Amino acid sequence: DRDGVINIDKKYVYKIEDFEFCDGIFELCRYFLARNYLLFVATNQSGIARRYYKESDFLKLCDYMLKEFAKQDVKIDKIYHCPHLEGCECRKPKAGMLLKAKDEFDLDMKNSIFIGDNLSD
Repeated sequence: DRDGVINIDKKYVYKIEDFEFCDGIFELCRYFLARNYLLFVATNQSGIARRYYKESDFLKLCDYMLKEFAKQDVKIDKIYHCPHLEGCECRKPKAGMLLKAKDEFDLDMKNSIFIGDNLSD
């Protein structure tokens, strides 16, 4: 998950100046990397469908986020996002984004961990 796990959830964060990393996120990621986990982000971004911001705004923020992780020796393997409102297969809590990662990276889901800040994650 992104909002509330990687960054402080301020509702519909899409501007770099509003993006604030959560304390300890870099250390947590390095902990899992040291144990040979791949790291992914799966994030609902309904602000795109609601027209609060554009997909290009989201992608610009992703680029910034990935660069900041890299500065901290953390490699995020891929970011998955759902730009839709309710009713699609990729929006969490449905497993669409996770299944896509499973297929693309041949993941063993029994030995995978998902970290979210909400039951809907």
